[in-house]
Amino acid sequence: MMAEHPPLLDTTSIISSEIPLLTSPIVSGDGAQQVILVQVNPGEAFTIRREDGQFQCITGPAQVPMMSPNGSVPTIYVPPGYAPQVIEDNGVRRVVVVPQAPEFHPGGHAVIHRPPHPPLPGFLPLPAMIPPPPRHIYSPVTGASDMATQYIPQYHTSQVYGELDTLSAHGRSNFRDERSSKTYERLQKKLKDRHGTQKDKLNSPPSSPQKCPSPTSEHNGLAKGQDAAGISTGSTKSKSLGKGKSNSQTDTEVEEKDEETKALEALLSNIAKPVVSDIQARTALLTWSPPSSDTREDADKNDVPEVYTYEVMISNTGKDGKYKTVYIGEENKVTVNDLRPATDYHANGFSEEVLYHTSGTAPTTPASPLLINAGVTWLSLQWTKPSGTPSDEGISYILEMEDENSGYGFKPKYDGDDLTYTVKNLRRSTKYKFRVIAYNSEGKSSPSETVEYITCPDKPGVPSKPAVKGKIHAQSFKITWDPPKDNGGAAINMYVVEMSEGLNGNKWDTVYSGAAREHVCDRLNPGCSYRLRVYCIGEGGQSTASDSLLVQTPAVVPGPCQPPRLQGRPKAREIQLRWGPPQVDGGSPITCYGLEMFQTETNEHREVYQGSDVECTVGSLLPGRMYNFRLRAANKAGFGPYSEKCEITTAPGPPDQCRPPQVACRSAACAQVLWEVPVSNGADITEYRLEWGGVEGCMQISYCGPGLSCEMKGLSPATIYYCRVQAVNVAGAGPFSEVVACMTPASVPAVVTCLRGLSEDEVESPHYSPSTCLAISWEKPCDHGSEILGYSIDFGDKQPITVGKVLTYVIDGLQPDTTYRVRIQALNSLGAGPFSHTIKLKTKPLPPDPPRLECAAYSSQTLKLKWGEGTAKALTDSIQYHLQMEDKNGRFVSLYRGPCHTYKVQRLSESTSYKFCIQACNEAGEGPLSQEYVFTTPKSVPAALKAPRIERINDHTCEITWEVLQPMKGDPVIYCLQVMVGKDSEFKQIYKGPDWSFRYTGLQLNCEYRFRACAIRQCQEPVGHQDLVGPYSAPVLFISQRTEPPASTNKDTVQTTRTQWSQSDQVCAAVILALFAIFSILIAVIIQYFVIK
Repeated sequence: MMAEHPPLLDTTSIISSEIPLLTSPIVSGDGAQQVILVQVNPGEAFTIRREDGQFQCITGPAQVPMMSPNGSVPTIYVPPGYAPQVIEDNGVRRVVVVPQAPEFHPGGHAVIHRPPHPPLPGFLPLPAMIPPPPRHIYSPVTGASDMATQYIPQYHTSQVYGELDTLSAHGRSNFRDERSSKTYERLQKKLKDRHGTQKDKLNSPPSSPQKCPSPTSEHNGLAKGQDAAGISTGSTKSKSLGKGKSNSQTDTEVEEKDEETKALEALLSNIAKPVVSDIQARTALLTWSPPSSDTREDADKNDVPEVYTYEVMISNTGKDGKYKTVYIGEENKVTVNDLRPATDYHANGFSEEVLYHTSGTAPTTPASPLLINAGVTWLSLQWTKPSGTPSDEGISYILEMEDENSGYGFKPKYDGDDLTYTVKNLRRSTKYKFRVIAYNSEGKSSPSETVEYITCPDKPGVPSKPAVKGKIHAQSFKITWDPPKDNGGAAINMYVVEMSEGLNGNKWDTVYSGAAREHVCDRLNPGCSYRLRVYCIGEGGQSTASDSLLVQTPAVVPGPCQPPRLQGRPKAREIQLRWGPPQVDGGSPITCYGLEMFQTETNEHREVYQGSDVECTVGSLLPGRMYNFRLRAANKAGFGPYSEKCEITTAPGPPDQCRPPQVACRSAACAQVLWEVPVSNGADITEYRLEWGGVEGCMQISYCGPGLSCEMKGLSPATIYYCRVQAVNVAGAGPFSEVVACMTPASVPAVVTCLRGLSEDEVESPHYSPSTCLAISWEKPCDHGSEILGYSIDFGDKQPITVGKVLTYVIDGLQPDTTYRVRIQALNSLGAGPFSHTIKLKTKPLPPDPPRLECAAYSSQTLKLKWGEGTAKALTDSIQYHLQMEDKNGRFVSLYRGPCHTYKVQRLSESTSYKFCIQACNEAGEGPLSQEYVFTTPKSVPAALKAPRIERINDHTCEITWEVLQPMKGDPVIYCLQVMVGKDSEFKQIYKGPDWSFRYTGLQLNCEYRFRACAIRQCQEPVGHQDLVGPYSAPVLFISQRTEPPASTNKDTVQTTRTQWSQSDQVCAAVILALFAIFSILIAVIIQYFVIK
């Protein structure tokens, strides 16, 4: 992966002697890998080697980033005339290229030698900073993204040069100690003295011959030489050059050979540019001329090759693109085929290869190196001096190693005078080829025989976590695993599978060991957890165990249970069973039990219990029966098999339910009941009980005995009867049979019930007369299964009356005040039923006529009416009278109903006409109403005035005043004042008029005067005025006497006192009357509230 042979820059055609090649400072850091920027100036070029073995030339201006894997300064190849120097400034090392001393010979290449450092691998350019087309063999640089953008190279690919000497990058820069440094200096001095201007490749011990790369990797006119120690200038078929000299030639011959080589290099560098002609869509003709010898006019013509071999390469990706070889041969023209139409191509020609050989006496071929010890990444080798070598001769050794996987052939791994070396940084379990080359100042020997040694393998990596393959069974499953990603460099010999039971178990048991990568784990327990892990064993040792795999085996159904056992004594209808869990639970807790029952006789089975309890009570059994029970358990996987059967017999019990009895009606009043013997349930039946009734829920025991039939009598026709039967034994009474209903045959209707006469109020017929009619009603009797069509009414000697389907009837055309015997019977299609009971009904006499109505007395608010004779005999009569009066709405309302012949109508209005009518009533009913009578109330007289007041004016004059009344309904009111003088027996009128006072004169001394007053209503009648005189007031006594001062005062006092007393008596009477009325009202209220309510 690393460029072990960085090429030298061409010294003639690219970089002049004045072009420096500088490197930027190494990027500071503590890591093993550091980045170096190689600065390429404008017009300069820098050559690197790509991954495919070809060399890339980068032209300036550019900065080429390169990675140093170990932080050391790489070997830098500089143009002719320049030498590199390493300087350190502030801890940063720089490589500076400066002009060489004047004695420097053109054509050679200076090499930086760093004896203290081991052989350095090639530097790695950053892929991120180089365009994609050129591919390099360097690995990516870690952290390249952190580099500043100013370091991104701006370059283009240019000419690519042939491969250079491989030893120039190794042996000459890798001296480890002072002895090797002295040997190098001695060899360099000798070579300078002998060759002068030879190339820098001669300053180091020669390398072993290497395999020549393919011609397809040659570019731009310079081919790769087999020696690879300098620039290949070409090879010819001329015999003047030959294939090389042996190491025993003299120094003069070597010098002559170098002169010839330079002349040939100058000749081949003058090859002309190819000429393109005859360009077609897919072909083109290329022609060129042989190399010109104009530059070598003074040279020997015999040294010019007679035949040249040419190589032509073309590129369709530009001048700096990748070239491919299209022709190798001796002709100077070629027709290029298989081209693309309308495509630009670049063509270049190359010369053939030339082989160079060093001269001098080299050591003999040493023996092959021997393996002392081997490790995973190292091999310790030992070799001996070549045979025949003097002990004091300084011989150095080059240990070369070939990694077949790299494809680069043998590469030097050690250069020194030690006879042992440990090769490190190797790949594990990899075959490497080794050979030893001995060299001294005269040259190097042929390589020893190649030996192969293999590094030890490392212990393998961790296999993958095992995985379950397929379905996980209850007692087995298959696991598989992948081999480790890292096998340690050797085949895996064996895999070991360990298993631990449980989730936290620390005990691991080996269950498999072998080369297969799958295993079937069997003989497991259902429902258990297992952890499995795998490790492998290879030649390098045992790997670490993989991550554990947790596998849960599925649970299976439980095993069979023990048969259930009887708990306690069996009962007639139920038994209690108990059981235990099965011995094998199938890897999962028991969650449910299923109990199945079946009878021996029928072999019908059913599940009677399912649950988690270990006992249950089985009910709804039959007494005296044998039952079989079996049990099964269930877990999350399902139910297991059934247990063995368990036989249990129930205790005897009451008989089974009888079958429904059979009923046969012999007549409408008789029926025969039959039944069968039921199952006795282990005990003989002792008796049967028959229940019979007309209502299903109210049946009574009608028979009790051992018989199987019973006759029922006294039944009603067309009636539904219900019956059921029950069997009894010593264990008890069995259940009743189903209820059976039967109906007796139809017959004539039953007796009519509830026959009665209707009163007048219950009869709604307008033509009904209680004197000539009788109304009766009855209830519908039972029709006994046949619809009632009508009724027959018998009411005496007359023919019976047949009526329809009614329940009331009015018998008319009868005699008044006559008694009748009435009975009735119902009729249907089967005939007439029996008569009902007889009732006596009597017609009423005819009602009386209405009497004459008269007004016996009247007033303004009352009317006293009179009718009939009014004798005492009449009061004892049964006739009642009904007096009615018309109201404001024109309807007659009842005023009085009774036997009296007079009635006083009160609370009437004065001068108003009222209409009255009357009717007489007796047992026969109400008679007709009389004609309407009209009576009018008179106008009312004024009310009585209060006693007048008398005021004395003088001895002969007094003034009388009285109460004032308002006009009555528009009629004016006047007053009349009367006086009675002395002992006269009559009052005389002294005033009549509208005034309410009168002054009376002409009084006599010591004479008594009595005054009274009344009001008079002057009625305005159409026929004339009419005065209605009201009652007079109470008289007032007045005695006239002479007026004397003292006496007069006393008399006046006496008179006033009399007047006051007269007035106070009236007031007192009124108060007493009012108190009595109030007391009466209170008594009435108390009686009403406390007594009546």
